[in-house]
Amino acid sequence: MTTSSRFVDIHLLQTIPYANLNRDDLGSPKSLTYGGVNRTRVSSQCWKRATRQALEDQLPDKAIRTRKVVVEVAERLCKEGWPRELADYAARQLLVAAGAKRSKSKKSNGEDEGLSLENSGYTSVLLFLPESSLDGLAALARRERGALERAYASGKEQKPPFTQEEVRNLLIGRTGTIALFGRMLAELPDGKVDGAVQVAHAFTTHATDTEVDFFTAVDDKLSSDETGSGHMNSAEFSAGVFYRYATVNVRDLIDNLDDDAAVARGLTERFLSAFATAMPSGKRTATAPHTLPDLAYIAVRSDRPVSLAAAFERPVRAGWEAGGLAEPSRQQLADYASVLHEMWGTDGIAYHGHVSIDSKPFDSLGNKLSSFRELVIAAVDTAFRDRG
Repeated sequence: MTTSSRFVDIHLLQTIPYANLNRDDLGSPKSLTYGGVNRTRVSSQCWKRATRQALEDQLPDKAIRTRKVVVEVAERLCKEGWPRELADYAARQLLVAAGAKRSKSKKSNGEDEGLSLENSGYTSVLLFLPESSLDGLAALARRERGALERAYASGKEQKPPFTQEEVRNLLIGRTGTIALFGRMLAELPDGKVDGAVQVAHAFTTHATDTEVDFFTAVDDKLSSDETGSGHMNSAEFSAGVFYRYATVNVRDLIDNLDDDAAVARGLTERFLSAFATAMPSGKRTATAPHTLPDLAYIAVRSDRPVSLAAAFERPVRAGWEAGGLAEPSRQQLADYASVLHEMWGTDGIAYHGHVSIDSKPFDSLGNKLSSFRELVIAAVDTAFRDRG
């Protein structure tokens, strides 16, 4: 068994009751066909967003994804007493200094050509940047207020009084969540960050059917001779045991953080905890689907990430004796891991362990620990053992 580690894989089994965490364009729970049967699915983007938001609550410098950089900077300036028109002008000039075009243009093949500003002040693409960068941009405007006032008063198009480098450095700044999840920003040089985390779409370990819930709303101000409802509609829901999987590339995360292994370690711990406990917000006020995983299995690997999704290509069926799908799902995951380890060996596994609601351990999933916190610490200790 090797001690050189690069990947931290986390596998979760989580029972979700009647819910609709992630809808398609028609309002139905997202789905997929796998193993010849229909399953309920929650997209990776959906659970990543919930995880990122949970992480942001724990980090000092939050990241935001927005097209409203101009609007946000102008609001900051207005709160300092700047006239609205001057604040809007200054915020636009900041983006122009970074290379944004003043009106949206297209290449001859119809593709967007670089970063541009729409008439509304919105950027042509979503920018993913530290929230503190908005304060930094406002500080640049404050520094050059005199030049901005003169340029605005002239009524002529003027070169912005900022250097391209100082504005771009703020726009392409990084936070912990940007280092983890990455950033697609081809419009600005050096703006792209390859994410260190990969997240799979969650899906039920078994076949599911969508349930249609017909509901009405009563008009509280109906007169005594009026009957009926004030509103009628229907919504779709499902329930099931979900297999969830994500992996952290430790080496890439350290690279994204300029070789700061200590910060990378803390982020890895926080990510594993946030991923396990975060819950998408879809229909939550109507369903309150706030469960926690029944089983968590973490493996630290030196070779490559390994998903155990194929454990459920054959859909789980309810147990003959006690019924239910959660217990046989946990057993099916452990059985699949066992045959996979026998077939391919375990040389690539530096550490693995699990926690579950079962009293018995699953030997194929490594040591059984008493708490998820212990599991995370043991895994992260191994992953960062030789990294300072």
